[in-house]
Amino acid sequence: MKKTFLLLLIVFASFTSYAQNEINWLSFEKAIALNKENPKPILIDVYTNWCGYCKKMDKETYSNPVIIDYVNTNFYAIKLNGEGKEDINYKGYTFKYKKEGRTEFHELSAALLEGQLSYPSTIFMSAKEEMLQKVPGYLSAERFEKILAFFNTKAYKDQEWINFEKGFKSNLK
Repeated sequence: MKKTFLLLLIVFASFTSYAQNEINWLSFEKAIALNKENPKPILIDVYTNWCGYCKKMDKETYSNPVIIDYVNTNFYAIKLNGEGKEDINYKGYTFKYKKEGRTEFHELSAALLEGQLSYPSTIFMSAKEEMLQKVPGYLSAERFEKILAFFNTKAYKDQEWINFEKGFKSNLK
């Protein structure tokens, strides 16, 4: 009985520690609702299921412990499938899945990406839900950490990126 209990305790502990080592991805609507209660900047990862660089970013960037901690602490993180089929309600409009010829897309991803459907893309919004920047393409953990800090610290308001990048001190090991 003690061995069974000990084994269950070890299994539970490993699942618990694993769960804490992931970004707390939210649905778009959940993040917006939480933001109304406790405002924070919003990060949106726009991806597709077929995108190789999206999978690489999940595996290499979004799984980095420093990135996980920084995102979970400072942002509401949304994973938005650029070809998702579920309706999303936002600001009185229902965004839907569309198929036009061979092109499939979700209206919200197309709106956020201003019609330039590039995957992966990372979108940063302020706590007031204002679009700050869209960053297309794969981002390494080293590059992503700088970008996260640039938007979280609001350095974008009074500092050029090049100067911010020069003075940035990384927490990556």
